[in-house]
Amino acid sequence: MTLPPLRQVIASHGLTARKSLGQHFLLDLNLTGRIARAGGPLESGTTIEVGPGPGGLTRALLEAGASKVIAIERDLRAIAAQQEIAQAYPNRLEIIAADALSLDLSVLGESPRRVVANLPYNISTVLLIAWLRQAQAFESFTLMFQKEVVDRLAAKPGGSAYGRLSVITQWFCDVRPLFNVAREAFTPPPKVISTVVRIEPRAQPVAAVPMTVLEEVTAAAFGQRRKMLRSSLRSLGEPELLLEMAGIAPNCRAEEVDLDGFGALAKALMVRRLTT
Repeated sequence: MTLPPLRQVIASHGLTARKSLGQHFLLDLNLTGRIARAGGPLESGTTIEVGPGPGGLTRALLEAGASKVIAIERDLRAIAAQQEIAQAYPNRLEIIAADALSLDLSVLGESPRRVVANLPYNISTVLLIAWLRQAQAFESFTLMFQKEVVDRLAAKPGGSAYGRLSVITQWFCDVRPLFNVAREAFTPPPKVISTVVRIEPRAQPVAAVPMTVLEEVTAAAFGQRRKMLRSSLRSLGEPELLLEMAGIAPNCRAEEVDLDGFGALAKALMVRRLTT
């Protein structure tokens, strides 16, 4: 079965992009193929795509040899387009009509699981944080975000891009930006440049600290990032004691603290709570 061009798919299914769904369709088959290849070997396990739209990346994943693709789409107009792809690739594409925010991706399909997706911009970081809570269930995440989000994901201490998202993501995963995608490659063009990034879960997190505690510490530290930690950590109680326990100078600011430092802070908070 020969599939029609993507622009014809958009026209026949009335798939005008909806701002409310954060839709920007990638129609350049060279780029979708490049993203699929960046996902690594796809022949085993399950490749999960979120927000496939008209199916440009879906086709590329299947053409790249993905044995099983699970496409999650909440836009019913796009479901019909996905069904056409499923017919062209029998038994290799499963379509789930649902909001990805409500699904547990860690139980979909067989292991190894990987996520390869051009994520809807309006929920991209929310989705990523949810997946990081179960990072060990995934082999990798090959994702497209706004460039500024990838800059934050990969940022190192000392820069303005370094923040909560940097710490939480790098706590669980190695982050490798791959390539930028120009605005003009999308329909409609977004206002920003996009970047494809590969995120690979570590064998073990940086330290054995619950994610809830790490989130609490980073929220306090970066919530007032211009202030010294002895002030920004006040909401946690006894900030100077915490900093002393963690071996961090009280006049440091959050953007100066590396992953090990945040691990020490989180452990100090846990110890203090157990002993008071």
